[in-house]
Amino acid sequence: MADRPTIAFLIRHPAHFIALGFGAGLAPVAPGTFGTLVAIPLALLLRAHAGAAEFVAAIAILFTVGAWASQVTGRNLGVPDHGAIVVDEIAAFLLVLFFVGPDWNRVVFAFLIFRLFDIVKPPPIRQLDAAMKNGVGVMLDDLLAAGYTLVVLALWHRIFG
Repeated sequence: MADRPTIAFLIRHPAHFIALGFGAGLAPVAPGTFGTLVAIPLALLLRAHAGAAEFVAAIAILFTVGAWASQVTGRNLGVPDHGAIVVDEIAAFLLVLFFVGPDWNRVVFAFLIFRLFDIVKPPPIRQLDAAMKNGVGVMLDDLLAAGYTLVVLALWHRIFG
């Protein structure tokens, strides 16, 4: 893996700032976890100041811009899916939070499940991650992890109420 990016790298290009999760990707350990956490205050802001349609639009925009930013940043770092690129975790967990709602118990449970799927990468996430080494691939593997998370949450809700 390439060297860890620096603050100078973060501010050198708008794509770097976005892809590195506004700085969360610079965390020396578990940058994906820190990136995932960034989605929580964003969801709180969206819930407070936007309706459902705007919330979903914000997620779609972040996915689109995130794919571009990940492509540029991965190329500049020399690693297509560098660990410091965390916009994918932010956008994907924001999608999960849209469905989870503001209940903190559900948010914490969703966070733990999402991180598990993002780290373990069960099929087909691992295969997609290996096959698509570009900005879209960076974003899609976390979208699948979000989908798995939502299925687990739905099953949990169905079984345990």
